[in-house]
Amino acid sequence: MPQMMPLSWLSLYIFFSLMLMLFTFMNYYSHIPQPTTSNKKMINIKTMNWKW
Repeated sequence: MPQMMPLSWLSLYIFFSLMLMLFTFMNYYSHIPQPTTSNKKMINIKTMNWKW
């Protein structure tokens, strides 16, 4: 199996690092958040006075 010169290893490392960064950035910024509605539901709390 032939040996690769170090410059080739460096270029491969840079290439795959850039592809990984590009992939993660595209995944992160392609998400479009849905607008949230501000309808808050009332929570009914029944209070009980305990007599010991």
